[in-house]
Amino acid sequence: MRTIFTFHSRTPISSHYIASLLPKTPNSPAFCSDSMPPSTKIVAEYAKSSRSACKMCSKTIDSKTLRLGLVSRDARGFDMTKWHHLGCFSFASESLASADEIKGFDSLKSVDQEALQKLVETSDKTLDEVDKQDGDGDEDEEKESKGRNNKKAKLSISKAEDLDIAFSVSDIKDKYKDATLSPKWKAYQTIIFLERDDGLQDSSKIAAFDFDGCLAKTSVKRVGADAWSLMYPSIPDKLQSLYNDGYKLVIFTNESNIERWKNKRQVAVDSKVGRLNNFIQTVKVPIQVFIACGVSKPGGQAEDPFRKPKPGMWHLMEQHFNSGISVDVDQSFYVGDAAGRANDHSDADIKFAQAIGLKFHVPEEYFGM
Repeated sequence: MRTIFTFHSRTPISSHYIASLLPKTPNSPAFCSDSMPPSTKIVAEYAKSSRSACKMCSKTIDSKTLRLGLVSRDARGFDMTKWHHLGCFSFASESLASADEIKGFDSLKSVDQEALQKLVETSDKTLDEVDKQDGDGDEDEEKESKGRNNKKAKLSISKAEDLDIAFSVSDIKDKYKDATLSPKWKAYQTIIFLERDDGLQDSSKIAAFDFDGCLAKTSVKRVGADAWSLMYPSIPDKLQSLYNDGYKLVIFTNESNIERWKNKRQVAVDSKVGRLNNFIQTVKVPIQVFIACGVSKPGGQAEDPFRKPKPGMWHLMEQHFNSGISVDVDQSFYVGDAAGRANDHSDADIKFAQAIGLKFHVPEEYFGM
């Protein structure tokens, strides 16, 4: 099963602001039936801020502007909304007898109710015309579909499949389960993240890296904040050069010991966070950090959406930790040692990059032997 998370809010999470996540489960009241009633499939409301973007045209939806959302539910039971401008929304996948079936319709201004009703009526007529022509032009449709697929291959998944998950301030913790975190570090679900490194610059260009075996030489037999060394001597100069060129530096690293060491979780947290803090101090460059603490799930169980190769950490960074700046995947890249080669421990890094659409490098190639 492939679970993809993206987030609509463009405001970076900090101690002053955290958008709201209210994950729902299949047992909650919102999921009392196997299928959603039509009134909850489409929702209309006035945008509460200017942080959301239209999923059709990718442009900002201005605050207090009428927006339409298509609500869907993924296999894990999350309620997600894709927001659109009124003029960008398509009713092609939904059948409505009247705009009254749209959730929130009664709360709209009369002029917006009229505009929405006309849009529904116009869409119905257009669909009737399309049905009459159905079956014609199959060859052209196939060509257009291939063209769209080729174009989508160049996009970040977070652009191609935007799904909204709201946040709640109560979901951001100063502890990871029973382990206390260092200052500036926070926990969200199965992630530990560095809230904001001093001097960090948000950018459309992201230089992303794995940590262990890529930036730092570590060993599973050694524990502690000082149990590491630079993987390559060129790393500090290389990172400084990227920073000077306008890149934002981000580390995405898995650390399942934090979850697995239930009786020594504080030791595992202090070791991992300590190494990262010391690494940042050594290279003297601001870096954003995300640690996925979840474990691999055998036997077809639901995968942790934030553990690489799943792209959840990337989506969280792009939508909530980049000041609303869209990422240019053509100018961004990811460096990691887990490339699925004969002596590699896994292929998580290369699959992580492929899932997002990023150029991928192994560390010996990027930093040089």
